[in-house]
Amino acid sequence: MPDRDDFSPSFDPKTWRRSGPKESGAGPAGPEAGGAGSFDPRSWGSEGSAPPREAGPPSLRLGAALTAAALILLAGAGAAWLGREERPAPAPVKPQAGAAPSAAPAGERHRTITVAGASEIAAALRAAGLDEASAARAAAAARGVLGGAPGGLRLAFTLAEDGATLRLAALEATREDGSGVRLTEAQGRLAAEPLDARLALQLRAVAGEMDETSFYSSAVSAGVPDSVISDFATAFSFDLDFQREVRPGDRFEAVLEQARNPAGEAVGAPRLLFVAMRTNEKSLRFYRFRPPGGEEGWFDDGGRSNVRSLMRTPLDGARVSSRFGYRIHPLFGVRRLHRGTDFAAPVGTRVYAAADGEVASAGPNRCAGNMIRLRHDNGWTTHYFHLSAFAPQIAAGARVRQGEVIGAVGNTGTCTTGPHLHFELLIDGEHTDALGIDTGAGTVLAGAAKAAFNSERDRIDRSRAELR
Repeated sequence: MPDRDDFSPSFDPKTWRRSGPKESGAGPAGPEAGGAGSFDPRSWGSEGSAPPREAGPPSLRLGAALTAAALILLAGAGAAWLGREERPAPAPVKPQAGAAPSAAPAGERHRTITVAGASEIAAALRAAGLDEASAARAAAAARGVLGGAPGGLRLAFTLAEDGATLRLAALEATREDGSGVRLTEAQGRLAAEPLDARLALQLRAVAGEMDETSFYSSAVSAGVPDSVISDFATAFSFDLDFQREVRPGDRFEAVLEQARNPAGEAVGAPRLLFVAMRTNEKSLRFYRFRPPGGEEGWFDDGGRSNVRSLMRTPLDGARVSSRFGYRIHPLFGVRRLHRGTDFAAPVGTRVYAAADGEVASAGPNRCAGNMIRLRHDNGWTTHYFHLSAFAPQIAAGARVRQGEVIGAVGNTGTCTTGPHLHFELLIDGEHTDALGIDTGAGTVLAGAAKAAFNSERDRIDRSRAELR
């Protein structure tokens, strides 16, 4: 490698030295020479002369050097100022048309908060800096439109500086669904404008496959909200026995409708519009529809109601623990006819009326525990054993509708080994297997109701195709 002296001076400051008698021509004499001389002020001197050995104490020598350096810098700055060129000030930059401002206008304060109700508006405005009288006036104007209904409100308001005080320039108080009031200030007066609900309905399709455990776990895993799973199962309660006819690998589908406010937040619970189940033996699909002047329900592709003469499974999410027929009684150990169907379910699970009818009796029974007997319009009778509670309206002579809650699963009576519903069906006074009978056919829509249903069915099917 060639010796460094054969090249230009090193860029390592530690190697920079002032030239001495023995190193003439090896480098510039100091910074003034324009080369790469030492940056140690003690080494700065005249060309060819050695620095004095002792010019005083080190602190004095360093101070003198720093003073000299400062004088040099001041001299350069003065020369630059004297030689400056007069230039006009730059013209202000004009914003482009349509460009959004980078910040809020000076003198305005914008706030967005949530309060528990209309009664909290005045306190929120005072906390933001508005005087008490102005806050009370604005709150009164807002309550004049909102009324006294409870519920949270979203407040978005602007306070403008008016000298040393603040005034309310604008305010919006909106409920979850976007309804509310808008206050605007003009010439010292507040104007209140009602705001209508601004909800958008969003559809979502969900599809899944039955797993090894239960329909509930399968549906939740597929993305079905647990709040609609009971409604899903009820749609098939007349046509499908989830215990015997649904197996792992069977497919299901749902279309849900969710209301959303202008902020995109979900409002209320989602609502099922369409449900479908496909097993090895059956392929069922139902659409939610309300006929003109009628009750909302589930209808198949052809407009036939899913409602039959009897709900064979009068509760949700239950497991069939014992079927109708002869068996060894679990308590008495003898073979005898089991005259109903046992559905194992947690205590408190809701029990429904299997069909329209009248309460024949409701009260305690030694073996059956808390028991309800319903007499139906077609002459059939149903019994519900081991209940933990009765619904408030249940009493002898009361009318009930199919699917109405009449009680809750329990573990009462002397003939039970755990919480379950024992359900019996009697036709012409004879005990009959409720899971094995033909429950008849549902009514079919006709005329204008059928045309309206076809339109709704086609709308849902188009949405299903788009969502896929």
